[in-house]
Amino acid sequence: MSNGVYTVPYPANEPVKGYAPGSDEKESLLAKYKEMYNQEPIEVPMYIGSEEVTTNDKRKMSPPHDHAHNLGTYNFGTKEHVTKAIDAALAAKSEWANMPWEHRASIFLKAADLLEGPYRDELNAATMLAQSKNAMQAEIDAACELIDFFRFNVAFMQQVYEDQPESNPGMWNKLEYRPLEGFVFAITPFNFTSIAANLCAAPAMMGNVVVWKPAATQIYSAHVLMKIFKAAGVPDGVINMVYVSGADSGEVVFNHPEFAGLHFTGSTGVFKSLWKTIGANIDTYKSYPRVVGETGGKDFIIAHKSSIPAQVATAISRGAFEFQGQKCSAASRGYIPSNISEEILEIVKEQVNSFKMGSPEDFSNFVNAVISEQSFDKIASFIDYAKERDDAEIICGGNYDKSKGYFIEPTVILTTDPSFKTMCEEIFGPVMTIYVYDENKWEETLDILDKTSDYALTGAIFSQDRYAIVNGMKKLENAAGNFYINDKPTGAVVGQQPFGGARGSGTNDKAGSYLNLIRWVSPRTIKETFVPPTDYKYPFLG
Repeated sequence: MSNGVYTVPYPANEPVKGYAPGSDEKESLLAKYKEMYNQEPIEVPMYIGSEEVTTNDKRKMSPPHDHAHNLGTYNFGTKEHVTKAIDAALAAKSEWANMPWEHRASIFLKAADLLEGPYRDELNAATMLAQSKNAMQAEIDAACELIDFFRFNVAFMQQVYEDQPESNPGMWNKLEYRPLEGFVFAITPFNFTSIAANLCAAPAMMGNVVVWKPAATQIYSAHVLMKIFKAAGVPDGVINMVYVSGADSGEVVFNHPEFAGLHFTGSTGVFKSLWKTIGANIDTYKSYPRVVGETGGKDFIIAHKSSIPAQVATAISRGAFEFQGQKCSAASRGYIPSNISEEILEIVKEQVNSFKMGSPEDFSNFVNAVISEQSFDKIASFIDYAKERDDAEIICGGNYDKSKGYFIEPTVILTTDPSFKTMCEEIFGPVMTIYVYDENKWEETLDILDKTSDYALTGAIFSQDRYAIVNGMKKLENAAGNFYINDKPTGAVVGQQPFGGARGSGTNDKAGSYLNLIRWVSPRTIKETFVPPTDYKYPFLG
């Protein structure tokens, strides 16, 4: 019988490999990339309980930067497969929920070590191929951030369990953290492999069972994630992965009485629609479902007149164009003061025009392809709109080509209208719009920024004037869930900058902290009285 009071290994953020020319890690990753690119096309099954499920509906997987190339196929399913996945999850629930927490912890600590070692190149290469990320981007996302999620979440789990109430003499008060009663539905995006894994792993770690629907454009990487989960010892049925239409999955999941929670990252419109459906079906459920979502952003950089131009320009170049702008936190609108605007814009143009664009196989490429033709067409339409307007001009970039891959040049739009379309609407691509404001209208510009967007995910303020920083932080209190001072508004690190936004950007449940984990448990208070009274009378009765 286990009777130890265990302390989990203290987590530390995974070091990011540099992949410098001639380094062993570069040669190893490049070899794995080429191997996976050139291998015979694979077939990715759905994972339901102990079964690897195939169907007659095979759908092609291709690299966004080389869309004619065939990586393989995945098996598209139906409502029946969703039902089977729910049944498999519920069948696994009791044994998994009752497993001692330290064993669940061990599984995910093992997953971290497997990813740090034998699976690192494979998951990074899959992310480069499937999501067109360069080596550094894949390393930060697929390897480091996910390793951090696994290790830090284990520590956060212990932190949650250790949060216990006080007890007066003669009694003992306890809090028991039960998994949710039912199953969790995870809907995950294409842009971050680590997010996809964490949306499944975080609820599972807390003793829940999960039905997972990954984005179609991320299934190649998701397949590797399932291999890691299985190698780490996640039991069959705890995490089930299905590929079905949103309509089919929603019809089954949101009408099931055992639906207990939604873990979502994706568009604001879809999230709102799901929330409405859950609300309309509330009488169906055994309990009130937990709804956790991180959605879109219209993330900002604003510079005070005291700012250092090179710092602002570099924040724009990195914040807007790393990851092809395909991250919820990517800078998308900028406000720069008139006194230093010319210098900032010149540096931005110089930096952006020096970017190399192409396949992730060439490690010198800073920019790669956007994820799909649908995304390409949407982003191109915003660029075309700017080209046609008199109140905006494109100062660099503006070209695009999808003949071989979905390539869009990093594009900077300069507008005279702070309410210009590309200042307000989420684009989710390599497009940055900049508005030059009167250097003496700091307060007014802060107000404009705050009221321009319904989103409130990330934002950055640049200033050498501490009064301006304090003022900006207060004025923009509700404009960003992750706020950066003299830094780009991207690059949140697990355990350091818990991630999430409010307003139209989600429920702000802060992935990368204990705050997310407590959403996946239902606490039970237990009071034990050692010597119960034997007479009903209180002293006041005499």
